[in-house]
Amino acid sequence: MTEKGLYDSLDYVDHSRQKRQEMASLVLNTPHLVKPLLCIAFEVNNPVSSKACWVMEFTAKNNLSPILQHIDLFTNQINTVKFDSSVRPIAKICEILMKTYFHKNKNRTQNVLTMKHLEQIAAACFDWLIGEHKVAAKAYSMTSLLLLGQKFDWIHPELKVVLEQHYAVGSAAYKARARMTLAKLKQKKN
Repeated sequence: MTEKGLYDSLDYVDHSRQKRQEMASLVLNTPHLVKPLLCIAFEVNNPVSSKACWVMEFTAKNNLSPILQHIDLFTNQINTVKFDSSVRPIAKICEILMKTYFHKNKNRTQNVLTMKHLEQIAAACFDWLIGEHKVAAKAYSMTSLLLLGQKFDWIHPELKVVLEQHYAVGSAAYKARARMTLAKLKQKKN
C-alpha cells in the first residue's frame, strides 16, 4: 500500500473497534506505513488525523515496536495534538509506553526511551491533565505521571497539587480516578 492509499483508507475508519483493528493489523503487517501514519496523526488541523491516532493506539496495544522505531517523531509531536478525538488515543499510547517502561521485567521500551522522551511525555501529560480535555485523556495522564514520578522526584508533588486543585470542579469519573491516584501517592509517601 502506498502513502496515498493509507490516507484514503483512513477515510473508512470509524469508531468501531473492528475498523480500527483492521487498519492496525494492516499497519503491523506493512511496517513502512508506520511513519506516514504518524505524520498523518500529527497533521493537527486535519480531521483525518484523529483516525490515524485511533489506528496508532490499536497498533500500540498490539505491538509497541512500530512506535518505538519512530519514538523521536512521536514524542516531539505529542504536544501538538488538539482535537479531543486525537488527544485521547495519544494519551493512551503514552500510558502504554509508561506501563511498559516501568514494568519490572526487562523490555525493549526501557532500552529505547531516553530521559528526553520521558520529559516530553511528562510535559504533555501535565498539559492534558490541566487543559480542557475529556476525562479519559486526564485519566491516562494521571497513570503516566504516577509512574513517571518514580523517575522524576518533582512529578508526584506537582501531580498532587494539580489533582487537589481540580478535584472540586471535576466530573464524577475525574474525581474517582483522582481519588485513586491520590491514594497511591499517599502510599508511596509512607
